[in-house]
Amino acid sequence: MEKEQILLCNKYSCQYTPSPEHLKIGVSLNIKDNIFPIHGLRHPPKGDTSGWYIWAGDYSEDPNFFQPLHIIHLKDWCPLILPYLGLSAGWRFLLAPDYEDVWQDDKLLLV
Repeated sequence: MEKEQILLCNKYSCQYTPSPEHLKIGVSLNIKDNIFPIHGLRHPPKGDTSGWYIWAGDYSEDPNFFQPLHIIHLKDWCPLILPYLGLSAGWRFLLAPDYEDVWQDDKLLLV
């Protein structure tokens, strides 16, 4: 998967930053239900987290909306997003059937 992640980063002129499988992400539980669009954003990593927050469908302000999940489990939950996990902090993606958008959002770096 690292090769795919590097290629995607090169496509968008983004520095490749690995997301090791033992780190955690914040994920909405519906990510495994094949709901679109799929949103992802990366804050700077801290501690045992990768900085990634990923959700499907509409965002919610519910404090329990994001649940911690080790990256290794995304292979079963939502393998579609794995190529995007090499994007650096300050990057976002949006995926839907036949649609991909990847962009830099410097506001994510203000933590």
